[in-house]
Amino acid sequence: MKKLALIASSLVVLNLQAEDISHQALIDIIDSYRKTELKEVESKIQTLLLNKDYWLSVLRDQDITYGYYENKEYIFVSNKSIPNLSLFRFSKGELEEIGVSSALVGSGKGNKKVSGDLTTPIGVYDLQNKLTKLDQYYGAMAFVTSYPNAYDKSLRKTGYGIWIHGMPLNGNRDELNTKGCIAIENEDIKIYDKRIKFDNTILITYEGSYIPPTKDEVANLLAQLYLWKDTWEKGDFDNYIAFYDSSFKKSNGTNYANYKKYKSRIFAKNENKQIKISSIDITPYPNDEGKRLFRITFNQEYLALDKKQKVSYRSSGKKELYVILLEDGSMSILLEE
Repeated sequence: MKKLALIASSLVVLNLQAEDISHQALIDIIDSYRKTELKEVESKIQTLLLNKDYWLSVLRDQDITYGYYENKEYIFVSNKSIPNLSLFRFSKGELEEIGVSSALVGSGKGNKKVSGDLTTPIGVYDLQNKLTKLDQYYGAMAFVTSYPNAYDKSLRKTGYGIWIHGMPLNGNRDELNTKGCIAIENEDIKIYDKRIKFDNTILITYEGSYIPPTKDEVANLLAQLYLWKDTWEKGDFDNYIAFYDSSFKKSNGTNYANYKKYKSRIFAKNENKQIKISSIDITPYPNDEGKRLFRITFNQEYLALDKKQKVSYRSSGKKELYVILLEDGSMSILLEE
C-alpha cells in the first residue's frame, strides 16, 4: 500500500507539471495505475524521467540563475572582480537575495593553481564547517570551503584553508587583499550565520562575467542523468561508457582507458542492479578553461544481486559528477567522484 500511495502521489506531480508532455503518455500511466500494474506504472514514470520535455515542464516557473537544487538551500556567490559576496536562498524554485556584502579576496588574478599564490579559487565549493574562537584576525567566525574539490585535485591544484571569514576584531585591517580567502564585515557574517547551515550551503566564485544556465541546458542534464542511470542499471555497457569523455579521469588519477577496463569487468558479471538517485543539485561551474562545465551532486543507493539473487554489493552515499554538454545535447562526464 505504501508503494501504491507513492506512485499515486507521483502521478499527481506528473499531471500538474507535465503540460508539455504527451497527453497519451499520461493516459497510459494512469490506465496502468488503475489496473494496479505497478511495475508497468513505475517503468512508464522512469521513461518520462528520460524526457527533456518533462524536465522543461518542471523547470517552467523556476529561477535557475545559479542552478537547480533539491538538496542545497543557500548559495553564496562571489564576483572576484568587484569584489563582493552575495547570499541567495533557493526554495521551491524561487531565488531570494538575502544580502550583498563588499568583500576582500586574494590579490592573485584568475584561478588558484598552487599553494601560496595568494589567489581566491574560481569554481563551486561546499561549506564543510563553521569555526569560532579563532585568532582575532579572522573576525567573528569562518566558514571552511571544500577547496581543493575533486575537480581541482584532478587538475593537480594545491593549497588549503580557503575560508569565508570576518574582518579583524581589533579593526586594524591595512591589507587590501587576503591570502585567498573571502573576507566580509563581521556584522554581515553574523547575519548570514543566523540564516544558513554550513551543510546546506554552497559557494560559487567567478571573475568578470557569469553565464547563467538555460532551462534547456538544465533539462537536458536532468534527462541525461537519468538516462546514464538507466543504461547502468540495464547493464548496457556500450551506451553507459559513451557518457564518459575521452579525457575522463578520477581525482585519484585513474584515466579513461583504465576506468573503461574496470567497468567492463564489472558489467561482465551480468548482475541485477538496482540504482536510486535523489537530492539532485546541478550547479554551473565557472572556470578559466572556456568549458560549459557543470557540477552534479546527488545521493545514490546502489544494490547488486548475483545470479542467485543474493546481495553481492551494496553502497549508499553522495555522488559527484563534473560534466559538459555537447552540441547534440548529450552529457559528457569529465570526472566522477
